Amino acid sequence: MAAQTSPDAPLPVGEVSRLIGGWIDRLGAVWVEGQITQLSRRPGAGVVFLTLRDPSHDISLSVTCYRAVFDRVADVVSEGARVVVHAKPEWYAPRGQLSLRAAEIRPVGVGELLARLEQLKKSLAAEGLFAAERKRALPFLPQLIGLVCGRASAAERDVLENARHRWPAVRFEVRNVPVQGVHAVPGVIEAVQELDAHPDVDVIVVARGGGSVEDLLPFSDEQLVRTVAACRTPVVSAIGHEPDTPLLDLVADLRASTPTDAAKRVVPDVGEELTRVRHLRDRALRCVESLLDREERGLAAARARPCMERPHRMVEEREEQIDALAARGRRTLGHLLDRAASELTHTHARVVALSPAATLRRGYAVLQHEDGRVVRAATEVGPEEELRARVAEGEFAVRAVAPAPGASDEPAPAVTPPA
Repeated sequence: MAAQTSPDAPLPVGEVSRLIGGWIDRLGAVWVEGQITQLSRRPGAGVVFLTLRDPSHDISLSVTCYRAVFDRVADVVSEGARVVVHAKPEWYAPRGQLSLRAAEIRPVGVGELLARLEQLKKSLAAEGLFAAERKRALPFLPQLIGLVCGRASAAERDVLENARHRWPAVRFEVRNVPVQGVHAVPGVIEAVQELDAHPDVDVIVVARGGGSVEDLLPFSDEQLVRTVAACRTPVVSAIGHEPDTPLLDLVADLRASTPTDAAKRVVPDVGEELTRVRHLRDRALRCVESLLDREERGLAAARARPCMERPHRMVEEREEQIDALAARGRRTLGHLLDRAASELTHTHARVVALSPAATLRRGYAVLQHEDGRVVRAATEVGPEEELRARVAEGEFAVRAVAPAPGASDEPAPAVTPPA
């Protein structure tokens, strides 16, 4: 539980140190893995002092052990080696220091490291960090190349010299970092993140000139792999170690076998590109000339056709046909009109012959009652009934009279004009 303190009732330094020591003692012994960065074995001293560092983080702890504990692994353990330590945390109250008291030290063998790397490889592959669809294509001609390598190393010299030999105008943004040891992982991660944030860097090359399995362990660190996977800029891995493949090779967008190969694959060769441009230009010229020759031949063939030599010939040939068809049409139309006129004359004559007016002109008359009804029988007319007689040239009034005695059985009233 937290100690109850106040400005009026503070705890002495010794009491605070005692409380911290009590809390640490409760932790008990633990197994710890790390990399030895410092090793101190003073002659005649019964205690060996070590500094154990986390390879992936900038964190370290002091470790002490009896000489007898360290002598059991002294032949296989040195600075830079990875070890697993069974130790108990201790608090040194006089100086306020935390350390680990080691009771057993076990070196981590190459086989065990490779097994762990294989397990990490499967885990990262299951997340899709090594998937081919995540790989990004490198720019054809990067204007600025970020280079992460060791200071004054052969890898740096190979990349710079080969790249500038292939394309003299290429520019580099170099970050020199430790490429092995306990400071390699944080140094490389920081350099990659800095170059990825650089707005002008088009591609990042991480280069190292090979080494043993232990030397290349930083390039299989999980945090470094995830950092490269999160980069927006394409990353090229040029570790230069063919037998073994660090995990950086799998997550990078391009794997180069050596730093020299990285320079060749990142930067195009100016001589080769000029030759390619010359060949493409010659090919384009041949294509254009061939196209022009073909079109000229087609134009000459088109101009040689009769319709092009005498453009009006077709019109002249069609003119006679049009005249003949027009004359034929006029004749046909004339015949149709003559026939229609004759039929119309005959029809008109029949209509005139059959019309009531023609009958009236022959001396007939039509009798009508005053209401306009036509007289069709003598029985329809009463004695002394006034009628209207219509003739060819007008009409006049008439009056019906009784028939004379001794007439036929069907009396027909006489019609006389009114007085």
